[in-house]
Amino acid sequence: MPRTSVVDSPGCPPLRALTTDILGLIKVVEARTKPAGVAKVVETWGAPDADRAVLAASLADRAVDPVLAVARKNGVVELLNPLNGDTLAGVKAAGTAPADSSAEEDPVAALHLFRRHAPDSSMLGTFLSCTEKGKAYVKSVAKENAASDMAVGPSSSWDVTNLGVVKFSSVDAGESYAMFGGKGIEVNLWDITSCSKIWSAKSPRGNSLKIFSAPWFTAGTFLCKDDHRKIVACTNNHQVRLYDIASQRRPVISVDFRESPIKAVAEDPNGYAVYIGTGRGDLASFDMRTGLDSYLRIWDTDTRQLLSAVFLKQHLTAVVIDSHFSTEELEETKSKQPIPSVETMAEVRKERKEKKNRTSEEVEDGTSMLDRDDSGAETYTPKRKKSGEKSKGMKKKSKKQQVA
Repeated sequence: MPRTSVVDSPGCPPLRALTTDILGLIKVVEARTKPAGVAKVVETWGAPDADRAVLAASLADRAVDPVLAVARKNGVVELLNPLNGDTLAGVKAAGTAPADSSAEEDPVAALHLFRRHAPDSSMLGTFLSCTEKGKAYVKSVAKENAASDMAVGPSSSWDVTNLGVVKFSSVDAGESYAMFGGKGIEVNLWDITSCSKIWSAKSPRGNSLKIFSAPWFTAGTFLCKDDHRKIVACTNNHQVRLYDIASQRRPVISVDFRESPIKAVAEDPNGYAVYIGTGRGDLASFDMRTGLDSYLRIWDTDTRQLLSAVFLKQHLTAVVIDSHFSTEELEETKSKQPIPSVETMAEVRKERKEKKNRTSEEVEDGTSMLDRDDSGAETYTPKRKKSGEKSKGMKKKSKKQQVA
């Protein structure tokens, strides 16, 4: 369970954010005071219209020619200038007509605007959209056809699923792979270039009663920018799961957080932590490295600072702490034990060898004496005994040998 705390709001550094809502409005929020200021709404773009509600948004945050894409309830994907709010293009997310009754029956569930863009390119932008029923489209919009509502250039489509409802999609940092998941849909990974599925998750094992829960994923992201094989997915059953597609289909780690559905997840730039948000407004961070890289890490629970780390080679399964450990006792024990010299060790070995030789000689002498004593005894023919039995005389003799 991650550590949670209530913090004050001392202000934030200079910041600019764009928000969208169910009335189709785009609001600009800025904090301009240094070093810390109060964020407030400085601009509002568009007019309130519930039929043009924004369902998804994506920003190609480029230094040159940045573009904002918003998917609206009527099935249109608009490309806007994020600096002033001017509309650059409007393209149908699925199908050909800009307005279609199927848009309400199968609304857009996810949208991603690709960041890679050449400054002298004739394309205004390329986006990936996916509807709730699993219809995925990749479309490009040319600058010369932006006003005529025509999508040109590379375009492709595929079916993510035929059952269930898609709830989220995420594209890796290299923009080569896309992840999808939803209600009744296991997390799956697709190659965008070939439009082919390369991996699909498998449900965790049932509980002690052999009861399996149906998949219901609400958010997901790629853990590391340089590795698309590690995926973090969150569920409606307040679980955070880590998948490694290179090792297995079931989650490597699954952690429960509170009791409300997880609605959002974002990766940290460090490549091993994620931030999640629940439907009740709880925010938490998870370190997803625990036990995966065979490191034992010691943390300070007060300062939340990493104190030390030890690489242990194998995959860890458990850790226990010796609460009575004391370095003072360890030093005292070492001081009481003198370090033997080379001469002392040689003498000890010599004494042990001499003692061993004396013992062997005494055993031989005792055996010969017993033989002489038995020579004058009357001879007799022993009775036949069963296999494995020993005579009383042999037992006595063995006892005498042991005494000797």
